[in-house]
Amino acid sequence: MRIGIANEVAPVAEALRRAVTHGAGHEVAWVARSGADAVRLCLDDRPDLVLMDLNLPGPAGVETTRQIMMQAPCAILIVTAQPQDNVSEVFRALGAGALDVAATPVLGGGTTGAQELLAKIKTIGKLIRSDRAVPAAAKGGAQRSSGHAGHIRHVLAIGASTGGPTAIAAILAGWQAPSDTAVVVVQHIDANFAGHFARWLDDQLCMPVRVIGENDVLQGGLVQVAKTNDHLTLSASHRFHYRPEPLDYPYRPSVDVFFDCVAHHWTGSATGVLLTGMGRDGAAGLLNMRRAGQSTIAQDQDSCAVYGMPRAAAEIGAAKDIFPLSKIGPVIRDRIRD
Repeated sequence: MRIGIANEVAPVAEALRRAVTHGAGHEVAWVARSGADAVRLCLDDRPDLVLMDLNLPGPAGVETTRQIMMQAPCAILIVTAQPQDNVSEVFRALGAGALDVAATPVLGGGTTGAQELLAKIKTIGKLIRSDRAVPAAAKGGAQRSSGHAGHIRHVLAIGASTGGPTAIAAILAGWQAPSDTAVVVVQHIDANFAGHFARWLDDQLCMPVRVIGENDVLQGGLVQVAKTNDHLTLSASHRFHYRPEPLDYPYRPSVDVFFDCVAHHWTGSATGVLLTGMGRDGAAGLLNMRRAGQSTIAQDQDSCAVYGMPRAAAEIGAAKDIFPLSKIGPVIRDRIRD
């Protein structure tokens, strides 16, 4: 891949250049020392990926990410020192369109940090290739199993990727889900940040947010969030489990995997919502939910940070309804209330 580096600190930018070019087959397209330079260089010479520091001069990393996604969209990976200490800024950047976050490799600290960075770059390369592929429709209709999860009447399943954190917060803001409604969120995010994401989302919402543990059950009146790089599943007995397969699937955790489980194993009513994101994850699973007779919604193009996953859903007829982000929350509440 051709990679742009946006980092003000010359030794750090050089360390990143060496890390991505050493035996990995990548090319550094340019190095920007400021946010304004990064935007200009993306317009003049758009790379496949930008490694974006949060602490850039004029504008800073979050605003630079937003401007690039508006003017010259490309994949952006936040690479910054101590990302766990800047959780609010990290999620603002993810909401602006960044794909993921990684810690800046420690200078002179060995190869571990560089290897982790290269692993994330490799995954993003798979996402970029997948986003250019032709979407495949899901095979066959869903067959539902018997059984019911106690008092839960409705499952609201939400899938998102690039730009997802702020989109999820927007559609759930100011709402308390009824005690008979389970809200499950599958957001593409590294396991190291899943707990931070849950705590951040909890601060934004009126209802509690909890990460999902192995063998947990559906719970009403709160938001349950997938927490690992393995895929979240819902069993026929309506318990949550994590599984690594499919191993080579670049979207982790996969929205498709969870939507498929809802289509096949949930006997009550459900709503599937597919929000902003790069790639095509969630489209086939949403189609299976629609074929199972469930309500399906996709975010419209104009309100998406990246119109990839909802576009794929629209192309295969998976979304019964397509709405701007501002309307999805009210529609969900009206349907669940009915």
